[in-house]
Amino acid sequence: MKFLMYNENLRPQKEVILCEDGTNTLYSKEFDEPYHSTKDGALHESLEKHVKPAFSLKQDKNKITILDICFGLGYNTYATLYYIQKNNLKTKVHILSPEFDEGLVRSLDGFDFPPEFDSIKHIIQSISKDLYYEDEQFKIEILLGDARKSIPKIKEKIDIVYQDAFSPAHNPLLWTKEHFADIRGICEDDAVLTTYSSAAAIRLGLYENGFFIFVHRAELMRYSTVASLEMLEGFEYIDMELKKVRNPTARSMKDKDYL
Repeated sequence: MKFLMYNENLRPQKEVILCEDGTNTLYSKEFDEPYHSTKDGALHESLEKHVKPAFSLKQDKNKITILDICFGLGYNTYATLYYIQKNNLKTKVHILSPEFDEGLVRSLDGFDFPPEFDSIKHIIQSISKDLYYEDEQFKIEILLGDARKSIPKIKEKIDIVYQDAFSPAHNPLLWTKEHFADIRGICEDDAVLTTYSSAAAIRLGLYENGFFIFVHRAELMRYSTVASLEMLEGFEYIDMELKKVRNPTARSMKDKDYL
């Protein structure tokens, strides 16, 4: 698939932006938006919207397989490793992360990451060089190319999904009902998905693929979404059938609208 909204000529054009939490992100000219919310902050957003809610549900497992969509600057992957080390977790983690911007991944050994990542610099360097890292606890694979092509080919069953692509307005094909169907097809029966999006169209796309929808709230952070294939305790449940009654014109996003 080649999508009109992707522009390889603009892909290398990025600029460093300082977030309010003191961490750096990049602004993409191709997608005309930053890789992270500059208000929430790159590291803060990764930890609070993705890593912490996901691991609050899964950290008791001996082994976790994570789908990180998409790798980008690697903050979600690296924040996961940081969180595990900081909390002395023994969990073995395998992270699979689609990314079509090879040049970006190759450049990250020179990116100014926060000091929290100092202990994993060797991992950052290995991924930048080899697009791969493995030790006794961590295995990280970059799946080069279009996520819509690589996700259905994944053989491992996924426990956690970080749904963190560029926004639905700017990268719609990674937010459609069909995209979420591809994800559902490789998930464990108790998988959870985290995403910054709280849009009705996105929640409907997940719900139509069998996910229960929940609000996630964190300190100094705008609320976001946790979706789960099982009902969860301790999260604010959203009754999507009631939402559909109250908002009858709401629709999930569909591939046919963008192809």
